[in-house]
Amino acid sequence: MTIDETAERVIPLPPDRVAGFAMDWRNDAEWTQGIRTAEQTREADGGGFGVGAEVTRTAHFLGKRIDYVLRVAVYEPPQLLDMVSVAGPMPMHVTYTFDPHPRGTLARIRVQGDAGRYYRLAAPIMARKVRSSIGKDLRDLARKLLEPPQSADA
Repeated sequence: MTIDETAERVIPLPPDRVAGFAMDWRNDAEWTQGIRTAEQTREADGGGFGVGAEVTRTAHFLGKRIDYVLRVAVYEPPQLLDMVSVAGPMPMHVTYTFDPHPRGTLARIRVQGDAGRYYRLAAPIMARKVRSSIGKDLRDLARKLLEPPQSADA
């Protein structure tokens, strides 16, 4: 069974600010549901982060620890980050888009995957969980970006 879920949210900040935070793998655990750690495990062909770079994420999903590797397929900041899984429990495609909107940025996350034989029975539950999770991701991204900065005295 194929999973194809999309969530979107308007965040009242400019796209370069929203995308700059969301596209930085070092921030993944701060706003992405279930992500415990993220580490760039391969640099882009030209060095740093970009097309060809790989990020290894450790997450908890449906009560299980999941380790997976996403490879950057398209990197066009601040509009688009497109990644495909190259290791993990199921084939997955994750796309982040950030478009100008009259009230700031229309942020969108799309997750596509193939539950395959291993997760076939759980696929309907997984689809609902993914939909809920990416909606919460965008909520948490907005909260993180809009929260007042912490002072050094706090």
